[in-house]
Amino acid sequence: MPFYLGFTGVPPTNDLLVESEDNHAIILNKPPFSPAIPSPANENQSQHNFPLSRSDSGVTLSCPFLGSKDPDGLHDRSAWSSTPPYSSAADYDPDITVVADWAKDLGSESSNDDDAVTGEMKNPFQMNNVVSRQVGVVPNGEIPQPPVEQASMQTRPIKQKTPRAATIRVSRRKQAAASGGGAQIAESSHRESVVSRSSWLDVWKGRRHNVLWATLDGQLVSLWKKRTDKFTDIVFHVSSITDVRKQEKGRFSVYFSKKHFEFMAHNKEVQEGWVTSILASRGREPPVPPEQHGALTMKGPRNNRVYAAICGHNLWIYNNKEDFQLGVGMTFVSMNVASVKQTGRHSFSLITPYKTFNFSTDSLRELGVWLESLTQVIRSALSCSEVAERLWASPWNKVCADCGCANPEWASVNLLVVICEACAGQHRSLGMHVSKVRSLKLDIKVWTEPLILLFVHYGNKAANDVWAHNVPGAEQILPDSSVDQRGEFIRAKYTKGRYRRTHPLASSQNLLNKRLCEIVCGPNVPETMSLLCSGARVLCHSGDPHCSSPISLAERAGQAMQTELLRHNEYTEPPAYAHQKPSRDPATSVPLSAAGEELHGKLEEDRFLFSQENDSAACDVLDLREVISIFDCSNGPTHAFEMVTLTDQLLCSSDTEDGLLIHLLHILKVVLPGPIEEELDRGFAMSRVSVREGGGLQHNEVWAVLRGGQVLIYPTDQQHHRERLTLNLETQYKIDSSENTIELVTGERTMSMQFERDHSCQSWHSLLKRAVSTERKLYQLPPNAIGNVPPAIERCISHITQYGLKVDGLYRRCGLATKISCLVEALSSSPTTTPLETDEEGLLDAAGALKQYVRQQVVLIPETHRKLWVEAAAHTEETFRLTTYRGLLKKLPPDNRITLNALCGHFYIVQQYSAENRMTAQNLALVFVPTLFQELAMNTDMVQLTRELIIHYTLLFLGKEEESDMEREELITKL
Repeated sequence: MPFYLGFTGVPPTNDLLVESEDNHAIILNKPPFSPAIPSPANENQSQHNFPLSRSDSGVTLSCPFLGSKDPDGLHDRSAWSSTPPYSSAADYDPDITVVADWAKDLGSESSNDDDAVTGEMKNPFQMNNVVSRQVGVVPNGEIPQPPVEQASMQTRPIKQKTPRAATIRVSRRKQAAASGGGAQIAESSHRESVVSRSSWLDVWKGRRHNVLWATLDGQLVSLWKKRTDKFTDIVFHVSSITDVRKQEKGRFSVYFSKKHFEFMAHNKEVQEGWVTSILASRGREPPVPPEQHGALTMKGPRNNRVYAAICGHNLWIYNNKEDFQLGVGMTFVSMNVASVKQTGRHSFSLITPYKTFNFSTDSLRELGVWLESLTQVIRSALSCSEVAERLWASPWNKVCADCGCANPEWASVNLLVVICEACAGQHRSLGMHVSKVRSLKLDIKVWTEPLILLFVHYGNKAANDVWAHNVPGAEQILPDSSVDQRGEFIRAKYTKGRYRRTHPLASSQNLLNKRLCEIVCGPNVPETMSLLCSGARVLCHSGDPHCSSPISLAERAGQAMQTELLRHNEYTEPPAYAHQKPSRDPATSVPLSAAGEELHGKLEEDRFLFSQENDSAACDVLDLREVISIFDCSNGPTHAFEMVTLTDQLLCSSDTEDGLLIHLLHILKVVLPGPIEEELDRGFAMSRVSVREGGGLQHNEVWAVLRGGQVLIYPTDQQHHRERLTLNLETQYKIDSSENTIELVTGERTMSMQFERDHSCQSWHSLLKRAVSTERKLYQLPPNAIGNVPPAIERCISHITQYGLKVDGLYRRCGLATKISCLVEALSSSPTTTPLETDEEGLLDAAGALKQYVRQQVVLIPETHRKLWVEAAAHTEETFRLTTYRGLLKKLPPDNRITLNALCGHFYIVQQYSAENRMTAQNLALVFVPTLFQELAMNTDMVQLTRELIIHYTLLFLGKEEESDMEREELITKL
């Protein structure tokens, strides 16, 4: 079959790559160059790859070059439709850069990365036995048809790019909504039509691969890292596309004048839909030229040079000028929801509800031009009243609280949400007892100063923290959602309370009302909103004879905003608290895999990618920040853990324990607000819970982790420190299935944990039984440790760890000398039965007994080893000292080494509580250096050595690599 070769302002190369119908690469010799066609061949002698597209008139060159550099892209998403500036006069440039952050390391690769559509070739033109007859090109652009018999061709298969193979097996089962019941909103919220499409796609740019959420709205093709992102990774107008090619195995390619993207869908139906939709959208008018464009520096972890252009009411951001000319952008920012301000001599910030973009210009004149242009565009995009201007001063109020539409001009004054006209219509249909809708422009009288301040200070952000706490990405509506989808979502959100964060006291009307009367006397408006959302009654009786209602209490306390919020909710009806019925015990329920969808999974940063086959394209992606619980499900040779999200239950299994642990630790690093430095073991559990202390009504949202006989509490508020609760045979616990609550009593502390799912509560209860009933040492031992710790030392460490970590001056204060001597004698003869008291004086006696026992009856560093330790401690280089310590520890007798390990591990935990016990690593070293090195205690080097044994415990004794500086700061305390 003949091939027609056409050149239009494109530099020729020695060979041309043509794709035959059986997906083989065909190499043709370069024809003699015609002087009618300008050539940069003398400027750049490198050979390039030219994928060709076949048409009735011949084969045309579609995508000649791929660049070598890629500044960082953006990782957010925009929900606003627009069109980019586009220039059809994209001149040839061999240094076109790639678009998004996921392709950032292409700088070391040549332009040959942009291979043929179906393959990846290092240099396809360096082949022997190419065509023996050259194909001519005439100056007038007419393409002669060479006889097939005169063209000698050689073909070879091209290696196809494939997705990264899965690393773990996943069984997924959808679960019912947490509250409110009812079926979930279907995936149909993402419209599918001839020119509208959305799905997950595997995307290649050169050799770089990623999985992105792709959408087509008839004009823009947008690629997002997550469904919930507000700004794209890549976006381009359909008029920028020069060619679309369908290939085998769900693949298709989209071409621009000088680059192309390769896509892979998880099945043929999705592939057909995308190709059909893109072809149907072709022929659209290109966008109008931009009003202002130029190069800027975008500030971030690494300052990137970008190209920006103002088109309509949007600022488009490109990697460089060449991408601007091609029409392939990184993202765009809608000026409808943005504000701009100068931040430096040559810099300015563009502020949106979701992200602040920081830019700098090359000169003061350029800064003035950009500020003037952006301010004018923002002003023209806004046409509003004084009330709207004040409410929109909060970036969160510049988009609809329900669908994200820009410049909402309505509000629900009792729910404290600013909404668009389309959503306002659905709110009215809910009735005045659910939502009181008012206009920002027309209903002037309702907008009192306290109400305006409520919206400015709280508004959409605080309201959605309560009402939209658990909205899965697949269920969130968009500005272009249909009337039915909008209505279903809003009813689920406000009348069923499906996504709300219920208050921990929601199961008790009496406690809700009592807490409301307490909280309205202070400025905590967000908790008042949570209480009202969960059913607290504004008209309840406060019990105060002078102020009988919460409203009068707020007025007396001078809380004007609290008073205003309560008045607008006097006669409203929140969704009823509908607690789930407890499920069967997890141990006896049907296995998840029996009813689940079998998938293959792999982790990528903060995402979990799922595919139907081991190496097929991704069919779905989970944002790991939607995880609310993880449970160990390993049993004998089975290695598995269960993961509970907002909508799914997933059972992940691996062939090896190490493989499972790698996946589990990756997820924990994403989900938890603090580091996991301890080893995980079987019986592990983690859940997001609401915690109350004792009989108090105040609650805090935390992550609770059960591991190794301990419960670790990670506050979501980074200002608070992690806590550790030790479990033992004396720990008391009880479950209240009606409230999804477990009450845990350890020592003198009582803590109530409320779970979001009954399944999580039941699973924790089962694992707590195992953890409490299992006797274990309260310190870590290195792998394959040998030797024995004296029972008396074990007993003292366990007792102090359970009850005394927060005792002020634990090892510096002295107990009663006579009692300590009696304790040492008793512990020496019967360590397991000697009674130890749990009050403060008893704990000081136990600490004194530990010090005296070690000093009198244990020699940790033998006399013959001490000289080596002294020499090591005197060295000025810390790295050398630590390396030497590890070697000296290995030379100690087994019993000495394991006893020193137990003591230093205990001190490592004690110093983590130095905020309460004032026992820093330095203080502990001063106390225990006489015990370790007797007559050498006055040597400052030995004090430093003892301190380093404590703060570097995990490195020296457990063989772990050091934590990062930030993590170490959280774990190590110093004077």
